[in-house]
Amino acid sequence: MKDKDSPPSLDDLDDRLRKAQARRPGAKSSSDEASRGSALSVAFRIGAELVSALIVGVGIGLLLDSWLDTKPWFFLLFFVLGAAAGILNVFRAMGGYGYAAGYQKPEAAAKPADRAEERRDQSDPQDRDDRGA
Repeated sequence: MKDKDSPPSLDDLDDRLRKAQARRPGAKSSSDEASRGSALSVAFRIGAELVSALIVGVGIGLLLDSWLDTKPWFFLLFFVLGAAAGILNVFRAMGGYGYAAGYQKPEAAAKPADRAEERRDQSDPQDRDDRGA
């Protein structure tokens, strides 16, 4: 049995929804929402990195203080170390350096031969003449 009235296609529904959203006052584009979501995710990442580093540092300090009975010295020491680690993580995240060896950008770390060639080119011109270049 076939229905005589077939349901409208989803493409028609999508077109009608887009037109209705465009007519709404104060309609925002999807790129505005995406950039706001991206900024919000970066903000949450920064906050999470700071807080987690502090929690780990304070936890280690409290455990060492209770084990060695040295209250509050390890707590204070690891609080400062945790805060420093959190700030370093934020600096790496915002600088785009990631966790590459030597805190260099990954592209720079991948091409050591190019850097050696640049250093050789920047050397004294007399040295190049001695090498026969």
